[in-house]
Amino acid sequence: MFSFAILGGILLNIGAYLTYRGMIYRSVISYLFADLCWIIMAYEKGDMIGAVFIIIGTTFGFLAFLKMKNGAMRKSLSKDDEA
Repeated sequence: MFSFAILGGILLNIGAYLTYRGMIYRSVISYLFADLCWIIMAYEKGDMIGAVFIIIGTTFGFLAFLKMKNGAMRKSLSKDDEA
């Protein structure tokens, strides 16, 4: 049986592969679609609290994607680069 959990897992693997290949924007889109599958899965199982947490995480992920796409995100994780 093909479920939303399986589809989300496949999309997660695709996103990880795209990240490995350096295709960050495409990988983030793949991750967001995986999150959408997991939201549907949580809703189908009646896990509303889980669905809310997934929606919040997906929203932050989407906002980070927009910030990256607009070029407003730092390219380094080091705090020393802010000077």
